[in-house]
Amino acid sequence: MFAVERQKHILETLRAEGSVWVSKLSQELGVTEETVRRDLEKLEKQEALVRTHGGAIPIDESNREMSLEKRKYLNTEAKERLAKEAAGYVVPGDTIFLDASTTTFYMARELKNMKDITIVTNSMRVITELAGNPNIKVIGVGGFTSSNQSFVGTLASNYIEENFFATKVFFSSRGVTKNGGILDSNEAECGIKKCMIKNSECKFYLCDKSKIGRIGFAKLADFSEIDHFITEKPLDEEISKLLADLDVKVTEV
Repeated sequence: MFAVERQKHILETLRAEGSVWVSKLSQELGVTEETVRRDLEKLEKQEALVRTHGGAIPIDESNREMSLEKRKYLNTEAKERLAKEAAGYVVPGDTIFLDASTTTFYMARELKNMKDITIVTNSMRVITELAGNPNIKVIGVGGFTSSNQSFVGTLASNYIEENFFATKVFFSSRGVTKNGGILDSNEAECGIKKCMIKNSECKFYLCDKSKIGRIGFAKLADFSEIDHFITEKPLDEEISKLLADLDVKVTEV
């Protein structure tokens, strides 16, 4: 079993049972306890859980809030470069989806001087950033508010799926792996992004280096579902080859 499959099993068990134990996971997965401990250590570094003596527990909501707040300031320079590159693909007349990631928030700043574009988003930060701009039509999808300053839930996803089709979607996620594809760790956000991807003609994935090899328990998309992969250079060789085989355009900034 690949590491990504083991770690997915660990996260699914954690969500279902509220805790996991090294000895039990070792038996279930058919690997040594040391291998399980390494998996737990990696998942803890990715802020997916907290290790305890003999196992692990979920991150509580207060820690998750703090983590989200901190994450806004991680890899800022790289995310701004990705956002600037992505904004260059937007042309007058476009209707675009922007998800609620930090990178697309920076992209919204780059789009301020554009004219005749429509932006559909679930990000409250994007809406606030572009509010009152006479040259850009901004449509918020509504729904329940999340700790990520976004609208999520059935109301939001249905509103997108039933009412809007975009020429382009720009989105990010928790991480990417060669075997797992594009992964996320927030089911509510993942559902919104899937609707945006489904209803878009051209799909742009924005990926700073911190996301390469990073695991999320929710599958967002396969690499074959995207058209452009905008990332930092140099890109991981294995993922680069996989994208080339799928004719996905890669832009390294």
